[in-house]
Amino acid sequence: MARPGRRRSGGARPDVGAQRRRAPRPAERGIVPVLADVAREVDNAVKRPPTRPAVRTKFQVVALLVREERARVKGDGTLTAAKQAQELKRLDGVATLLAKIAARDTSLLELLAEDARLSDSAHAYKASVMRTGGLEPPEETEPPAPAAPPPGAQKGVVPQSAISHRLANPFLAPDFEAATERAAARPRRLAGWELLEPLFRSFEVASPGTPSCMELPEAGSVPVAHGRALMPHQAQVVAATARGHRTFLLADEPGLGKTAQALLAAQAADAFPLLVVAPNVVKTNWAHEVDLWTPLRRATVVHGDGDRVDAFADVVIVNYDILNRHVDWLGELGFRGMVVDEAHFIKNKASQRSQHVLALSERIRERTARPLLMALTGTPLINDIEDFRAIWQFLGWIDDTKPIGKLMTALEETGLTPADRGFYASTRASVIDRGIVRRRKVDVAADIPARRVADVPLELEGAVGRSVRAAEAALQRRLVDRYRSAVAARPDDVVVEGIDLDLARRVAAAELKDSSSRARGENVFSMVRRIGQAKAGLAADYAAQLARNVGKVVFFAKHVDVMDQAEQTFADRGIRYASIRGDQTPAVREKNVAAFTEDPEVSIAVCSLMAAGVGLNLQVASNLVLAELSWTDAEQTQAIDRIHRIGQAEPVTAWRLIAAQTIDSKIAGLIDSKSGLAARALDGAAVEDVSSSTDVQLEALVGLLTDGLAEGVG
Repeated sequence: MARPGRRRSGGARPDVGAQRRRAPRPAERGIVPVLADVAREVDNAVKRPPTRPAVRTKFQVVALLVREERARVKGDGTLTAAKQAQELKRLDGVATLLAKIAARDTSLLELLAEDARLSDSAHAYKASVMRTGGLEPPEETEPPAPAAPPPGAQKGVVPQSAISHRLANPFLAPDFEAATERAAARPRRLAGWELLEPLFRSFEVASPGTPSCMELPEAGSVPVAHGRALMPHQAQVVAATARGHRTFLLADEPGLGKTAQALLAAQAADAFPLLVVAPNVVKTNWAHEVDLWTPLRRATVVHGDGDRVDAFADVVIVNYDILNRHVDWLGELGFRGMVVDEAHFIKNKASQRSQHVLALSERIRERTARPLLMALTGTPLINDIEDFRAIWQFLGWIDDTKPIGKLMTALEETGLTPADRGFYASTRASVIDRGIVRRRKVDVAADIPARRVADVPLELEGAVGRSVRAAEAALQRRLVDRYRSAVAARPDDVVVEGIDLDLARRVAAAELKDSSSRARGENVFSMVRRIGQAKAGLAADYAAQLARNVGKVVFFAKHVDVMDQAEQTFADRGIRYASIRGDQTPAVREKNVAAFTEDPEVSIAVCSLMAAGVGLNLQVASNLVLAELSWTDAEQTQAIDRIHRIGQAEPVTAWRLIAAQTIDSKIAGLIDSKSGLAARALDGAAVEDVSSSTDVQLEALVGLLTDGLAEGVG
């Protein structure tokens, strides 16, 4: 009998014993298994918050190397198709794990931004990982370069269908009216005046009690296919378009049917081909809406690199996340109209998505004198009145420095300057007339039942409650210590009675800045996440009781682990649920939505606040549970309006679960105060003591600090 590990004298079997004695070295395994090992380390570490700087560095390096390796594999002509597909599949596995990690700790997403820098330690760690995986890191004689952006950001793609479209239409007919219109509005009397700041300011100070809505014609008869009908407020926008109006900030409250208005406005303006830019979660729904409202028009949805796109379609739908890959060929397609859905997504003008949207808008306006441009958002103002800036620029009302086009002409014709009484009211009216349309449910859709937000205080008991309160106390002590150190460092002649709120805000701002990189100790983000985890079981129990008593319930949470815990609770209780998350494919998401809306046995929809908070229609339910608080009133409102919309037959209640005697209560109050911004600027409501620049995170810390000072924490 042969001994283990030795070959039989005449056999050709492999030496199993030799394989056991020496496992392959990392370099022999290749780079992908090494990246997978590190990603698993990061995953285990992120499950035990807070996420340390070293873990963040590992996450960033692995994500960067996955991008680089994917680009290398795609460009390697020596690989067979099968080998290339195998390598890309392995890389996809690592990328999927990274996406799950980022869903657990969303602060990691900032490390993937195009302008994210690699620290010296990250460069050193990257070189170490490459060597472990058998790759030779490049020599660096210059200072470290910024992290490489995704391949799609470096080089756009051109789908074959777009090339065919270009060959079939080699020349786009010039529209000389476009140049004439741009030349017609040169500033004369107002040259040299700063006008943008007064434009924004006018929506804060002028005409209290006056809603921000342009004068619209009476609703006419709009032919709609399949026996469908428009509500009067929807038909008014279509009528205005038929009369020649071409730019709209359609800011109706969520649930009032903005998609149908946009498509039928495009029909009235003959604005095809039409480009629609929308969040990923709703782009498939847009194609469905095209079939419903404009069945004679053909829609195509751009996925990935656009391999299946039909560039000859009447409506091209693309999501923000992949716009960078497609902006070049989209700019050449000859669109006569453009719709930006959930337009508050472009409020940050420095972001890549905003820049691409603005570039496409400018390209369309250069080629077409009177294109249809529509920005759709039920929550145009989230943090500040300047959230308007990018939207107005998309619509062609302003550029980087001044009003342009017909808005500038309207300001000239008022005969007023910013120094004159009445300028703000006149300016506000001029901007509204350019196409701001804002209607509230209570005014135009009386058949939609009322809604209310009901706060449900939860007592966090036992070890979990003690842990949360101890962590919050530690955060409060650190803030108090920082404040007192700053006071002690002041010159002796500086005396402030009571609490110096200006200093408190500076201390809170410094804490907020440090929060993303703090190696240990609690910060406001980890505190909110910890509270969400502590509430998860209680919130799920509450939703389960609701489902048994009132029928279908929508359950919203912000973090993946809270969703996981809630789903486990429902499964343990035998309650069927549908899960709607950000990492699902459109087909899976559509299937889960259909299960909730159509299957009477599916009682609860467990939804991600970010992934399911826009674009979905879940009005089969009239009760909603907000298990975790968002940072803005806009996010909360968007979530509630998944069920409070046209077609809802029951009064809507959003049950907002708040951890009593914690920072959760402060955040809830601050979110409520935020709701006054849109009410004052757009709805004409007389709201007092609402700062348009209130920062919930900052003010929550200020409140925690001032409470600690008042209580003598030390």
